[in-house]
Amino acid sequence: MRHRKAHRKLNRTSSHRKAMLRTMVTEFLEKERIITTVPKAKELRPFAEKMITLGKRETLHARRQALSVIRSKDVVHKLFSDLAPRFADRNGGYTRIVRLGTHRKGDATDLALLELVGSELEPPVEEPKAKPKAKKKKKAAPKTKKTAKKAEAKEESKAEAKPKKKKAAKKTKTEEAGEGKEKKTAKAEAKKPKAQKAKTQKAKAEKAKTQEAKTQEAKAEKSDEKADKPAKVKAKAKKADSKKAEAKPRKKAKAGDKEEKKEAKAKADKEKAEESSKDDSEG
Repeated sequence: MRHRKAHRKLNRTSSHRKAMLRTMVTEFLEKERIITTVPKAKELRPFAEKMITLGKRETLHARRQALSVIRSKDVVHKLFSDLAPRFADRNGGYTRIVRLGTHRKGDATDLALLELVGSELEPPVEEPKAKPKAKKKKKAAPKTKKTAKKAEAKEESKAEAKPKKKKAAKKTKTEEAGEGKEKKTAKAEAKKPKAQKAKTQKAKAEKAKTQEAKTQEAKAEKSDEKADKPAKVKAKAKKADSKKAEAKPRKKAKAGDKEEKKEAKAKADKEKAEESSKDDSEG
């Protein structure tokens, strides 16, 4: 027995199924027709019809009940102001299901069209745009000899006035950048008053003079250093020679001191030996 098993589960959980039906009802009431599978259309049909019966009540409580299901305030307004008055004389049966006889590409399920009864919702037909009227060309007046001569004279004057432009040679990026900088500086100088221009020119001249003086001083210092280098080298050589000359007598003095010490030691040893020999003879 199938007691209390009235609705289709649609292979979804209860929360998922309720959310799906709510979104489908809002779209259906907004567009007044929807294409979906046959089982979904059969489940959506009573759900949508209950919303239309709520719209017939026209009370605040009914609006709040509709807002608890429908996800858009604009659709609720349309339900109470447009759809409910349309079906005021009809007691139920506001929708119809039409089997389309086509199958969905993914799983080959049967498709159906769910729409409101008596809905005249059709795609708007685009009217062909009217073509703009072509402007009528003014008929040229018949040319006389005088007018022909005047036209020839005008054409000759235009040809002389417009010399042929020569193609400019392509410039490199560096040249273009340099020209751009020069143009900017020229524009800035043109904007400045004459007094400022004179000041800037004086400042530039002073800077150039100071730079030239600094370069000359640097060159003079370098030349002096080059001239002083051989003198410095000679002085260093003299100092080295004097140090070597001082070191030689010191070494000789040290060698003489060592010889004297050796001789003194030898004399002392002799004296000791003589003294010991005398003591032995006396004994």
